[in-house]
Amino acid sequence: MTAQFPEPSPRPVPPGGLRASHDDREAVVDRLRDAAAEGRIDVDELESRLELALTARTHGELASLTDDLPTPHSSPATSSSLVSRSPLVLKGGMLGASRGPGRWEVPGHVIAHGGVGGVNLDFTRTECRLTEVVVEAYGETSGVTVVIPDGWVADTGGIDPGLGGLTDRTTFDRLPGTPLIRLTGSGGMGGVVVRHPNKRERRKLDAP
Repeated sequence: MTAQFPEPSPRPVPPGGLRASHDDREAVVDRLRDAAAEGRIDVDELESRLELALTARTHGELASLTDDLPTPHSSPATSSSLVSRSPLVLKGGMLGASRGPGRWEVPGHVIAHGGVGGVNLDFTRTECRLTEVVVEAYGETSGVTVVIPDGWVADTGGIDPGLGGLTDRTTFDRLPGTPLIRLTGSGGMGGVVVRHPNKRERRKLDAP
């Protein structure tokens, strides 16, 4: 008679060892952006934590990124409202940074630091229902370029040109229902450029 042994029970997953989902990562990303908007962490630390959040594999790895932040007590409706007001922060760093030209959700406030690699911010394929978007652009070493669709207008009165200057190649023919892009910040050494799509970009937009 063959002896029968009980099947081994699965080992319990240690605390924090559960695998994180895309929604788990996005929730931490939103919380980090809120913390930056509130002045709890600076831009450099935000960028570092966002990179770790997007590559985190477990709940424990995600928890370590927010352990020193206060626990939110808002309702889901209030939380969504805070996320919608959280700024999108782009930092050029060494390799540059960009948002667009694909479809992406436009917040009411964007902060772009050109750094050494530069920043490109392209609104041409976005569907923005906001009446106004504030783009806080700092050209720094390599500059910031903002591309807006035809029919959108930019208010550049809040930009300090700095040494790099401000280049505005947009028209003033605003279509109904389009947002106003209000630029603030400074040109720095690299300058700030705001324009409509160029010929090459228009060909890509017209392609099926």
